[in-house]
Amino acid sequence: MLERKGYYRGSTVLVSGTAGSGKTSIASHFVEATCKRQERSLYLSFEESSAQLARNMRSIGIDLEPWVKKGLLQFHGIRPSEHGLEMHLARLHRMVDQFKPRVVVLDPITNLISGDGDREIQSMLMRLIEFLKANQITAVFTSLTVSGKHAEQSEMGISSLIDTWILLRELEVNGERNRGLYVVKSRGMAHSNQIRQFLLTDQGAKLVPASVGGSTAPLADSAAQRNGPERARGQKKQKRRSQQRSAVARIRSTANQEKPFLAKAAGENR
Repeated sequence: MLERKGYYRGSTVLVSGTAGSGKTSIASHFVEATCKRQERSLYLSFEESSAQLARNMRSIGIDLEPWVKKGLLQFHGIRPSEHGLEMHLARLHRMVDQFKPRVVVLDPITNLISGDGDREIQSMLMRLIEFLKANQITAVFTSLTVSGKHAEQSEMGISSLIDTWILLRELEVNGERNRGLYVVKSRGMAHSNQIRQFLLTDQGAKLVPASVGGSTAPLADSAAQRNGPERARGQKKQKRRSQQRSAVARIRSTANQEKPFLAKAAGENR
């Protein structure tokens, strides 16, 4: 969705969405990919402890503990109410100076800045982003949005500070609640305008086509995609059986229609 190349190093990425949309899962994928390149990642969680986060990510096939043991990943569970914005900013500076990460994740940033004025928030985030960019550190922020509000409206009004903005949303089709993902903007590169459905499986998040030319047909098959190839094969067998039954019914109907004609033809021959 980003020219198949990913993000620019040192850029700022915002992943926003409602509760349960997959923000932490996307951020964890980002961290895992960084560690696989033998680069360091710093993960600051403002909702979950490191043990809880590692356990939850294992349920979708992302095992982060080996990277912690190798020294490539540091977790910090922080209570937002412990300090003000300035203290949190100073603490983050110390962590970066000591650990020297290439990627920093703040999850979710909305918890960190709740209760402060818009100007203080803008000032803090601007200084944080400038500090990370100056050190060529890629930043990933997650943002919790409120259901029912306009989707393309960040809670903190920081969209102008962000290089790449990924929005997660709910897609309801045929009585199913599905997860959708699309790129609102990405500076300096071409990017897809499609809404892509993604599934959280035991092998991580999987992107599937969600909407092409206004069609939502792939979404109707999401249950088969989630439940794996066995269900898909079962559906194919059922479809073949249905086609065979229809063919037999057509043959029988044709035979019944031909009986009076054959009987009449036999009488004429006599």
